[in-house]
Amino acid sequence: MNQRSWAGLALAAPALAIVVVFFAGPLAMSAILAFRGRDGGFTTAHFEKAFELYSTDLLFSAAIVVLSTAAIAVVAIAIAGYLTLGEHPRTQAILRWLYRWPLFIPFIVTAQVMRTFLAKNGMLNHVLIGGGLIDPLQAQSMLDWRGIVVAFVWKQAPFVTLLLAGAMAAIDRQHIEAARNLGAGRLRVLFEIVLPQARRTLMVGLVLSFVTMLSVLSVPMMINPNSPTMLTVDIAYRINSHGDYAVANALCLMSLALASVGAWFYVREAARKAERG
Repeated sequence: MNQRSWAGLALAAPALAIVVVFFAGPLAMSAILAFRGRDGGFTTAHFEKAFELYSTDLLFSAAIVVLSTAAIAVVAIAIAGYLTLGEHPRTQAILRWLYRWPLFIPFIVTAQVMRTFLAKNGMLNHVLIGGGLIDPLQAQSMLDWRGIVVAFVWKQAPFVTLLLAGAMAAIDRQHIEAARNLGAGRLRVLFEIVLPQARRTLMVGLVLSFVTMLSVLSVPMMINPNSPTMLTVDIAYRINSHGDYAVANALCLMSLALASVGAWFYVREAARKAERG
């Protein structure tokens, strides 16, 4: 290796060390514990037990995260699209200032806010009752799967919106003006001109949000800890209540398999773009 190669390796070494220590190492240890039996040999009994006890929670987690990701995409496209194509500067400025606030709020605070906001006697029902939209007897708690979805969307949509709005702002305005001069409306410009050019950035944001939501413990624990619940709650339960690290690590690998689905979509999209380019 020449001097330049050694210099490049030295620059990359700290990042590689972080990846090995905090990601590759724990992943290898988790896999070893998940597949190692009490006698030290290879076994799949921990996965069989995990599927037997938590298969419903696995499907519940997948459904919650997929639904939340789809809702995040809709919200992000709507906000970023208005910031790019809107015609009211004051409204754009207010929206640009407001939508970013959840970025600075931790998930545990988000969960506590939603517990207050979505409870039967919470702020949401009080607003609906005060507005005459529902009767007091119709008020119901949303501290279930709906509350988890609302919390995830409220927390992650600003992150995806920030990425997407930046990508849309970088698009050549001549494309947009040309479409408008030909009579295209804002929705058509958004979905046929702007969004296709920012699709890769949207995919990156959604994949990162997908993986992040799979790893959150505080939101499902505080909003909907009862069965069915998300795998993170099951993992914490196996460790804290039973000290069962083997099944907990099996659940972690199952969660990793779900996360890899999102990564596969991104890799496939990147490969298609490379083939076209």
